[in-house]
Amino acid sequence: MSTPFYVSPQQAMADRAEYARKGIARGRSLVVLQYADGIVFVGENPSRALHKFSEIYDRIGFAAAGKYNEYENLRIGGVRYADLRGYTYDRDDVTARGLANVYAQTLGTIFSSAAEKPYEVELVVAEVGETPEGDQIYRLPHDGSIVDEHGSVAVGGNSEQISTYLDQQHREGMSLAEGLKLAVQALSRDTNGTQRDIPAERLEVAVLDRTRPQARKFKRIVGRQLSRLLEADGAATEAESSAEEGSDEE
Repeated sequence: MSTPFYVSPQQAMADRAEYARKGIARGRSLVVLQYADGIVFVGENPSRALHKFSEIYDRIGFAAAGKYNEYENLRIGGVRYADLRGYTYDRDDVTARGLANVYAQTLGTIFSSAAEKPYEVELVVAEVGETPEGDQIYRLPHDGSIVDEHGSVAVGGNSEQISTYLDQQHREGMSLAEGLKLAVQALSRDTNGTQRDIPAERLEVAVLDRTRPQARKFKRIVGRQLSRLLEADGAATEAESSAEEGSDEE
């Protein structure tokens, strides 16, 4: 009888982590950052049918990079968790922290299980508060760990370079137009330092806007409103874009 091939637990986990990281790196990066009135999600996504960003609950948004079918399953599970908890207890009991803990348990269990491959996904769960100090952003890598982020975060293929740029350029109190432009600039930087052009039609943009009178704070920014924000020079253009909120589809 031949001797079974032995792989140490440390090596096995390292191999699984490398496999997941390579899968995530093949996807396009995305950016989540705070601005004065909420949190903006920005990513390059030429598909109009497959979304990287989604609403989970009233004040909670979801962003993901990696394999679509895997993070879509996680998104659906998060919506079900939030709906059940809000219905059973109270809507205020549904929080980004609680949702992040649920995702962490799921991802951690899958990552440590030898019976299935690790998920090739990296998630961001964000909740907009009544004030900027109440905003919460959590990043969840493939292994189920939770990273509490502040200000800005990038996930996906080129996330390290993008995060470095955002750390240098992001500041508190930015307008939506300023935050959107910064995110696009960060996403458009190639590894060699050059800038490429990302047209508005290739961008997916959404916000959690604390100033919305509705209980649901999630809104997609599309069409003319997105183009005007990208070209905005001041608060007047942004206020004009906000006036269109009621006519844009969520």
